[in-house]
Amino acid sequence: MMIVRHAEHRDLDDIYILAGKSGIGLTSLPQNKEILSARIARTQKTLAGQATPSEQGYLFVLDDTQLQRVVGVSAIEVSVGLTEPFYNYHVGKQVHASQTLNVYKTLNTLFLSNDHTGCSELCTLFLDPEYRKDQNGKLLSKIRFLFIAAFKQAFQNKLIAEMRGYSDENGRSPFWDALGHHFFNMDFSTADYLSGIGQKVFIAELMPRFPVYIDLLPMAAQQVIAQVHPQTVPASRVLESEGLCYQGYVDIFDAGPTLEAEVSSLRAVKESHTCAVKIVDSVPEGAGRYLVANDRYQDYRAILIQHAAESDSLSLTVEQAHALGVQAGQSIRMLPLDKMEQK
Repeated sequence: MMIVRHAEHRDLDDIYILAGKSGIGLTSLPQNKEILSARIARTQKTLAGQATPSEQGYLFVLDDTQLQRVVGVSAIEVSVGLTEPFYNYHVGKQVHASQTLNVYKTLNTLFLSNDHTGCSELCTLFLDPEYRKDQNGKLLSKIRFLFIAAFKQAFQNKLIAEMRGYSDENGRSPFWDALGHHFFNMDFSTADYLSGIGQKVFIAELMPRFPVYIDLLPMAAQQVIAQVHPQTVPASRVLESEGLCYQGYVDIFDAGPTLEAEVSSLRAVKESHTCAVKIVDSVPEGAGRYLVANDRYQDYRAILIQHAAESDSLSLTVEQAHALGVQAGQSIRMLPLDKMEQK
């Protein structure tokens, strides 16, 4: 059975292996055991109520209980940019006009921005390629929305997610080659890695402070602004189905889009609900697929089930109830996996 839960220190080796498979562009999952261990420790400190707002974050794992192996990770940061600046580009416009010359020209620009300081962030989504089936990716990504729905008070009013931008099969980013490379004098993978392990001060020291005119960039770079990496398109669509959308901000390295939404507008916040557990020998047949979680903050467990719709209760098998750590009569939270299942 596949279970989503909080990351624990026993998961470090499996997460390290996943980091090695993630490739260039996933800055928040560096293949560095010290940093990954600190990430797990920060999760445990957050759950214990011992972390400051700037430290708070949650790292979830997808656990294949049959093989006793972690096969995916996803995360939520509570408040970005409180101790280190959170940078992105705002895609804006500047107007150049001269009445004398009868010239009026609108130009697209990139402004270095800290506008998302203090927002909560969805990040670090990666699933082992062997497990990209059976709705595992949706479970791993969407369960974060169900967690937010259960513990809204732990998060900020706005939620963002940075999507991986375009890079070719060799890990080269046209946007980086056209812009960032000239200021940093290092390759894209190196800059991306340094950012991912927390060495971000160099960004403030070296990035241009004046607007960048997009029309002055090579066409290859212009074309990838706000473009999602092909491997990240499914993840982007999942987030969009939950209420996030692009509103004009892109990553400073690869120009991948930032998606954002008010937490109150998320589908899981509006449509998830709690109900009582019934323990049965077999679950009623049905086409509906549901995310189901136990709503226990420190011992969070979530699974994906296929189920016939019920009104004020949810039938679970003994195995499913055991996976969630719940008993008959206790409350669980559920949400249809896809919007269409509401109909």
